[in-house]
Amino acid sequence: MPALFSGAGFAGFLMRTRVKFCGITRNEDAHAAVAAGADAIGLVFYQPSSRALDVTEATAVLAGLPPFVTVTALFVDAEAAEVEAVCTTLPIDLLQFHGNEPEDYCNSFGKPYIKALRIGGDRSPLEDSLAAWTSARAILLDTWQSGTPGGTGKTFDWSLAPSSSPRPIVLAGGLTLDNVEMALRQVAPYAVDVSGGVEDSPGCKSAAKMRRFVQAVRRADAANEARDHE
Repeated sequence: MPALFSGAGFAGFLMRTRVKFCGITRNEDAHAAVAAGADAIGLVFYQPSSRALDVTEATAVLAGLPPFVTVTALFVDAEAAEVEAVCTTLPIDLLQFHGNEPEDYCNSFGKPYIKALRIGGDRSPLEDSLAAWTSARAILLDTWQSGTPGGTGKTFDWSLAPSSSPRPIVLAGGLTLDNVEMALRQVAPYAVDVSGGVEDSPGCKSAAKMRRFVQAVRRADAANEARDHE
């Protein structure tokens, strides 16, 4: 079964892989994500992104959102005042940092956060990076691409994902309906984070693709559980 911390294993606990749909830009997509079974949705506050929102747009996206869905705000090397303004104005539950932010900065806003680490290129040893983020709620593994802080639509070599981690692992980077089951069999993360893989066009999610993506995740969970009980 998928481990709480990737590869760590917790005997006796039935775990399911959590699902986050990121880059939500429309209210109907937020509600479709919830209907599909999403545990979290992501709002992007990084203006170069094709999925970027401002506070006014994000307010409209979140209108009528039911409880028990984690609203995540994504930033890339943002000024502290921008993060504070978003947190003050919107019902943000979780922060997600995708740039070169230091730990004390990430931990300074009074909200739990996850830190994205990009894999590939000339990266420092992943084990060292994982150990450094002691205050992060989880570590998100994404694909490295020069000049792009995330949302590349490309996978990385999943064999580079750690077999164990002091923090829960969120797997991102090029996940789709066609590859997420394989990804979960190989990595067994705590959660998966997908954006482009469930879109009709950048920023416009497909309700059918989101539903099928969650179904694929649940099939992988069932297969992993069955394998662990063989």
